[in-house]
Amino acid sequence: MSDESSSVPAAGDAAPGVPARAPVAGAHPSSLRFAVVGAGMAGLLAAVKLKEAGLTDFTVYEKEPRLGGTWRDNSYPGLACDVPSHLYSFSFDLNPGWSHLYAPGPEILAYLDDVARRHEVLPFMRYGDEVTACRFEDGRWTLETAGGVRDRVDVVIAATGVLHHPRVPDLAGMEDFGGALFHSARWDHGVDVEGARIGVVGTGSTAVQIVSALAGQAAHLSLFQRTAQWVMPAPNPAFSPEEQDALRREPGALEARYAELSDLFDGFSGAVVDVDSSLLRWIENACLANLEDNVADPVLRERLRPTYRPACKRLIVAPDFYQAMQRPGVELVTETIDHFEKEGIRTADGRLHEFDVVVLATGFHVDAFVRPMTVTGRGGRSLDEAWTPRPEAYLAVSVPDFPNFFLLNGPNGPVGNFSLIQVAELQMDYVLQLVERIRRGECRHVSATRQALEAFEAERVEATKHTVWATGCRSWYLDDRGVPAAWPWPFARFRAEMAAPRPEHYDMV
Repeated sequence: MSDESSSVPAAGDAAPGVPARAPVAGAHPSSLRFAVVGAGMAGLLAAVKLKEAGLTDFTVYEKEPRLGGTWRDNSYPGLACDVPSHLYSFSFDLNPGWSHLYAPGPEILAYLDDVARRHEVLPFMRYGDEVTACRFEDGRWTLETAGGVRDRVDVVIAATGVLHHPRVPDLAGMEDFGGALFHSARWDHGVDVEGARIGVVGTGSTAVQIVSALAGQAAHLSLFQRTAQWVMPAPNPAFSPEEQDALRREPGALEARYAELSDLFDGFSGAVVDVDSSLLRWIENACLANLEDNVADPVLRERLRPTYRPACKRLIVAPDFYQAMQRPGVELVTETIDHFEKEGIRTADGRLHEFDVVVLATGFHVDAFVRPMTVTGRGGRSLDEAWTPRPEAYLAVSVPDFPNFFLLNGPNGPVGNFSLIQVAELQMDYVLQLVERIRRGECRHVSATRQALEAFEAERVEATKHTVWATGCRSWYLDDRGVPAAWPWPFARFRAEMAAPRPEHYDMV
């Protein structure tokens, strides 16, 4: 819990028990009060941008004891980002000191801590208190927390993340297993993996990183594969002290590297949304060559060969996964898991696989977003109702009938093999343009019109038919209809949409 006694007394309508804030010197005064839900990457961004705009009457609510989001929750061996580190950075706080091309998780968490400290937003954080309810009543939002706080605010910024709620499979007998069993996002560091017999369930990016990290430590490691994955070869070289020093001395070089990587990923976005693109064919050839050239055993090679097009699922970026799978003591299991027993996992062929540790690298409930927080908008309409049968938001930011409630990295936005920091930055700048209309007194409440959302969704669903995600694989990109729940256009269009809101697409009351 944050130390409220250290907060600065200030004007504003902060609720009892919530730190009020003093205006930043030189900032434009504002009577608007904000709540940011979540202190991960996007919540931290929101705090920095609000403070920068002089909107200093806000609290960032975080249910955990510290900031960090996915980089706090995940601490498994081998954890790293699959977006190059100089791009997976805030554009306003580029870091010349990244150790590797793809930064390890602990280094990213330290970077987020440093950003919070440098931009002096730590006093705005309220840790260890989960927002459980959020209601729009009498023209403002009422927030209630598990700790009993009741806060009244004008604007809510939901920055709760996408890969947040672990998906734990319902496998028979899990409670009977006598060893250590945990989800990859809840790694038990009290368990010694050195020399252990380890089972890893799942084959996404997380599982690949865990296998690569533990293949040389475990006495035996089994990877349980339901679906084979395409793997993009991606060496992860360390940056030398000389390279880091050069970037420190020449900020322009660091900005140029950020821009170069941004252009590269803009190109990738164009590839995955156009199944006939030449770049997608290049990606497919690179993944195929990686498999063909690096898996010597023809039987293992065929078992690792997917039956769908590369990038249909989230593309795995890894330097040494195939090498790890060919180490002594590492086994690929493709038989279906039947049930757990005390000694391990029994597969459908009747074989018992004995383990000391089983890791569930089985992903997340990607359609949860702000839930389980209950959100009630205009006229008593709940967000669960609005999101039945599936989550939708105009430009992944605003939901009709939920005024002044804005999402960062909300439904149907750019996800997967992109920098979500870039996405959130563009969205936050967009949100602040809407907030400015409220600040200037042009309106009190802003939310997308139902017509704008329906038109956007109709166009988006039609466009998904031309993406690689719709070419026949099962993935977490797909919604309950089998339609990709993602941005189906090049990233350049997202930049253009985020450049300025279209007033006619919003109810401004």
